[in-house]
This record gives sequence, C-alpha cells and structure tokens, in this order.
Amino acid sequence: MTAFSPLAIGPHIVQPPVVLAPMAGITNAPFRTLCREFSGGKGLFVSEMITTRALVERNEKTMQLIRFDETEKPRSIQLYGVDPVTVGKAVRMIVDEDLADHIDLNFGCPVPKVTRKGGGSALPYKRPLLRAILNEAVTNAGDLPVTMKMRKGIDDDHITYLDAGRIAVEEGVTAIALHGRTAAQHYGGTADWDAIARLKEHVPEIPVLGNGDIWSADDALRMMRETGCDGVVVGRGCLGRPWLFGDLVAGFEGTGGYAQPSLRVVADAMVRHARLLGEWLGDEARGVIDFRKHVAWYLKGFSVGSEMRKRLAVTSSLDALRSGLDELDLDQPWPLGADGPRGRTSGNNRVVLPDGWLKDPYDCAFVSEDAELDTSGG
Repeated sequence: MTAFSPLAIGPHIVQPPVVLAPMAGITNAPFRTLCREFSGGKGLFVSEMITTRALVERNEKTMQLIRFDETEKPRSIQLYGVDPVTVGKAVRMIVDEDLADHIDLNFGCPVPKVTRKGGGSALPYKRPLLRAILNEAVTNAGDLPVTMKMRKGIDDDHITYLDAGRIAVEEGVTAIALHGRTAAQHYGGTADWDAIARLKEHVPEIPVLGNGDIWSADDALRMMRETGCDGVVVGRGCLGRPWLFGDLVAGFEGTGGYAQPSLRVVADAMVRHARLLGEWLGDEARGVIDFRKHVAWYLKGFSVGSEMRKRLAVTSSLDALRSGLDELDLDQPWPLGADGPRGRTSGNNRVVLPDGWLKDPYDCAFVSEDAELDTSGG
C-alpha cells in the first residue's frame, strides 16, 4: 500500500488527508458530528457555505450556521462572496471574534442564483476580481490559513483553473481544492481527474486537493495515486453514508474492513441524525422535517416499498420516524451497488451569468453592489 503524507492546512495537520466538502443544507453541525464520529475525529469537516454579507450583517440564520460543537477542531468555515471589501470584513470578523480556525473560499458553486451574480464558479473568470478577493481574505486572516475550492471553469470554452491556481499562490492561499468539472457540467458526466494532476504540476508550491466522483475509500486512494494530489474532498459520496469517513480512515491507514451496515444500523443512524438536527434547531419537528431530504440517500438500494418511502419522507416526529423504520425488515444486509453514485447527476446546463460577463476576463464592471447574497447555506 502506498503511504500518503499528512495534509498541512497552515498549522493544522489533517491525517488522513480527507476533507468533507461544504454542501448547502447538508454539512451543518449535526451531519459533521456524525461524520466525525464515524471517522474517530480524523479528517477536516467544513461548514456549509456562509455568505460574507450575511455574516457581516449578523443574519440570524448565518450566526447559527457558524456555531461549532466544542469537539470540532479545527473549526472550518467556508465563505462565499463577490465583493472584496465585504469578504475582507467577514474574514476580519472571524479573526477578531475567534469564530473559526480555517477559512475556505467558495469559487465552485454552479447553482444559478450564485453564478447569476458573478459568484461561485463564475467568479474566477474575472482574474482581477479573484485576485482582489484573495488578497483581502489573506491580508485580513492573519495567522488563519485561507484555502479555496473551485471548478475547472465555466464551460469547456472558458477554462480558468490554471490561471486561478497561479493567482492563488501569488496571493498567499494555503491550499486549493479542484472539482474536476466545469460549472456547465454541474454534477453530470465524469470528473476530470487529469485536470487535478495538471493543477498539481502547475502549483507545486501548495497542496492541491482533488474532488469529484469519490464514492468509496478505494476511489479516494486511486485519485491520490493517479493525480499526485495531496488530499481528497468528499461530497455527494457521503450523502446518507456518514460512515464513509470511517472507511476512508481504514483505507488510508491500511486497516481494511469497510462498513457495510445492515438496515438496522442504517435506521439507527437515521434516527440519530434526525435527533441531532432537532437538538441543533431547538425543535424536534423542525429537525425531523429538515432530515426528510436525507431519507432516500440513507435507504438507497434497500428493499423498501414506495409507499413506505413516501411515508418516511413526510414524518415530523422522531417517534413516527422510528416506528416507520421498525416496520421494515431491519436485518437486510447492505445492498449490492449502494456504494455507487448518489445525489444529483444532471449535466450540460447553461450557466446563468451576468449580462456581458464573458466579454472580457479583465473587466470587472459587471459586478454590481447588490451581487452579494444576503443568506447563507446556498
């Protein structure tokens, strides 16, 4: 087995070199808790997207999203912003109020409400704007490490990741994560791992993390070997499978024995996930309702009738969730093929951009003052 070096994110050593990808509405404190429990506390677990404007304005929802459990070390926040001044203020607030130990910047989100304003995966096309945001973030971060996550580009005709990587190095970014797809691909097709290898060659000064199509621990190990990347970022592969982080630890440490939980074990994890959400939100019903989106991911591949799936997806109490699950054949073994792709897979989308965005990569006049989103979580 190939031995992989620990991943250094500033002063923070991540071993194994595995990072939970920020996912809107998913990687809140309860889900991060589950993933950390299965990993034995090993790895780096990043918050869902926090909007810089909402943070600076102390939006109530945003202030809840940045609450970390006392056991979360290091505390990792992902920020989204399109205005350098606002990004700088948000980073300074995080430093001054000791809100986190690591800041990641989002330049990878492909959803229309983000790209429409020139944010997320649209932003690196504007090279001077990217540089200004990174400069403000790093300058205001002090000793906190600043990393960034991005995609290959907007589409195959507007590839930006190599230019963006070089700008990141020049502005003092600590590490870069690359999702091997363009914004137009969303989550469709196959992730381009060769692009991850090219970025690693292009910016040898800092760690490069690979993201895209990691559905198992073996996928993560293969990406590391094939691309030479310094770490992996796992997103959709852990939906309904928080124990994947235990598999990743086993894979990197060579201890073997990947989890293949029975439906009974999965059901217990589902109830615990819903309970944690309720405790975090301060309301059991709200927690169970928020958990509904996870039901299909947890039950993927198991023999569960359509009526029961619908019933479980509309529950609003822990008792109803538990009783519904108890009606199933909980002795079912882990289904064949359930380790494969999950989550949205649509691709070849038209990327929604501000008018005139693609005319000139160096003209940033298209970014308006109201481009900052005012809510967090995507």
